[in-house]
Amino acid sequence: MNIPFLDNWRKRHDSARSQPLASTVGGDPEGVAELLSECELLRARVGQQGLDLDDTPASLEALDQLPPRWRDDPEELPWLGNDAGLYLGTVIVRTVRGAAWHVWPGGHPVVRLASGREVNVVEAGLDWAVHGSPELSQVYAEAAEA
Repeated sequence: MNIPFLDNWRKRHDSARSQPLASTVGGDPEGVAELLSECELLRARVGQQGLDLDDTPASLEALDQLPPRWRDDPEELPWLGNDAGLYLGTVIVRTVRGAAWHVWPGGHPVVRLASGREVNVVEAGLDWAVHGSPELSQVYAEAAEA
């Protein structure tokens, strides 16, 4: 099927797809950090419950206290968990000295601490969304200590 507008869109975005996110981080770490900090689904859902995420450790504690209503929607659960992990990473990168985003060659984002330790924030966010533990504030506290 020939869809002209889709063909034009693909032509414009093919060059962007040829560069994996991992190689882009070194060239524009601020842009990647901005992209990873969006967490639109998480911000929308917690906003409906009256919580404004301000990228601070206190907001992680507030997230930990919310009733886990997202578990009622199995289709949305992994997306929300992914966003929770990216939000956790955003808070760590913005508040822990020496922390920065690092993207593995496969495109998986982690936070690399000044010590060299990597925190798999997406995995932590998914565990938090599905099981309630570890708490996001606990993962943050461990990262801040390192």
